[in-house]
Amino acid sequence: PGNSKSSKSTAVPPGPPVYLDLVYIPNHSNSKNVDVEFFKRVRSSYYVVSGNDAAAEEPSRAVLDSLLEGKAQWDSNMQVTLIPTHDSEVMREWYQETHEKQQDLNIMVLASSSTVVMQDESFPACKIEL
Repeated sequence: PGNSKSSKSTAVPPGPPVYLDLVYIPNHSNSKNVDVEFFKRVRSSYYVVSGNDAAAEEPSRAVLDSLLEGKAQWDSNMQVTLIPTHDSEVMREWYQETHEKQQDLNIMVLASSSTVVMQDESFPACKIEL
């Protein structure tokens, strides 16, 4: 009480890195919750990037750039696969503009052109084998 000092909140608290097999990037890959610190700490073989709303900036170019910056600070060059759930203009532009850096960092982006048809519904899909 009485202390109006504002503190900067981060999406990921400080600490050692966490290694996972599969991570769904939170909040439709919106930059309000995911930054470089997230990718420095949450290290995964596979990241699922959702979001298909350009007006809401989802997926966010800043989040995709944060992946590159965060992965560049890892102490290993393990393979990372990025799995977009939708084909978006942001994802296509980012892929083309940063392709060389992705290769240098051992990041592969899966195409999102597979479709699953179930009863009267069809949707994009990707098979992942761990």
